[in-house]
Amino acid sequence: MSAQLAAIAVDGGDLPLGGGLLALVRPALNALETGGVLAVLSRSRCVREDLPSWCRADRHEYLGVEAISQGLDRHLIARGEFSVPPQPTNNEGRLTPRDGRLTASDMLEAAPLPTSADPFTGFAPRGSRVEPGGPGYPFTLNERNHLAPPEIGKLYDQAVSTQWDATRDIPWAKVKSLSDALENALVQIMTFLAENELSALYVPSRFMARIHPAFVEVTMFLATQLADEARHIDVFLKRARMSGRGLGISSVTTSRSLLSLLQTDDFTEAEFLLSVLGEGTFLDLLTFIERHAPDEPTAELTRRAKGDESRHVHFGLAHVRYGLANDPTLYRRLENAVRKRAATLHGVSGVPAPLQDALTILAAGGAHPGDVARGHERFRELLETMHLSRTRRLEHAGFTTEQAETISQLHTPNFM
Repeated sequence: MSAQLAAIAVDGGDLPLGGGLLALVRPALNALETGGVLAVLSRSRCVREDLPSWCRADRHEYLGVEAISQGLDRHLIARGEFSVPPQPTNNEGRLTPRDGRLTASDMLEAAPLPTSADPFTGFAPRGSRVEPGGPGYPFTLNERNHLAPPEIGKLYDQAVSTQWDATRDIPWAKVKSLSDALENALVQIMTFLAENELSALYVPSRFMARIHPAFVEVTMFLATQLADEARHIDVFLKRARMSGRGLGISSVTTSRSLLSLLQTDDFTEAEFLLSVLGEGTFLDLLTFIERHAPDEPTAELTRRAKGDESRHVHFGLAHVRYGLANDPTLYRRLENAVRKRAATLHGVSGVPAPLQDALTILAAGGAHPGDVARGHERFRELLETMHLSRTRRLEHAGFTTEQAETISQLHTPNFM
């Protein structure tokens, strides 16, 4: 056997196969391409018997042994085709801190997202060398163009850095005693917000287990979204229950609307309905509540929730815009999803009555008839603001003005 046959050589000294030699042999083989030859130098006589058996078991080809000096053998092994793939020559770079910090955006620069992912890689982190023969996983969201917008790293970094605490960060001690009409209105609004945020908690969770771990940054972002929604539910229910009056009414309109959202099975359609249309509309609703809040805690909790929701909307827009750029048929699919959802609310012509009345009283600051007239006008202005904001947002996503107008008009009267 010629020494030139071996691409790599390891010196095993006196190590027996089961006494540490494999810790040198296996990594050396893993560094070779299929068919590449490893030379193992050994002074252990038992390796002559043990190494061929191990090669057969691990599906490598044992090429033989020769004595090259007194007491020193040279074994040759050809790397098998069914072993762990060699270190890939891909486009990954070194991860380097910037000003002592490492972000998800830095990670994506060092280890870019693939175009598509193989379900048979399971939970192996992106860039891992996966041993052949593993099981297939039930991941169905495996394509970057339908899943991960370029901004995903920055959105995750922002989400992590802006988390807040519903226990400590709201000045609960400053809650005011309100009139019966205003207190009841606030309880109803907070009940409605919590009910809709429950849907915003459950809907993304349906898709997380379907996202391939090669695009884990998307799942990580959705995890921050779930944390946001859980915090919103917590803070809205705390504010409602501070009145001691229990909670408000859950309307049939709200229930039907949110069920249709939960039943959406396509990830992009769900993101569009929830984050672009629903949470986008909620931004205007939260702004309205903050503007007319009767005390500092109510204004603060809606302001903080609005900051979180704007991040969810940004992800939804980025996701949909990226999808539309890569799949022109998506325009029609998304419009059809809106039409299908609107059909589930056939016959419902307006905002749920309990919420409409509560928002009117909140904007009025009480139940005096003259103030209520102004509150009602402000409520009507809110609906127009919501419509205008939706159309602008849809145009920003890539829809034509006509498409945006149609979709906005079809959006659920439940807001979310």
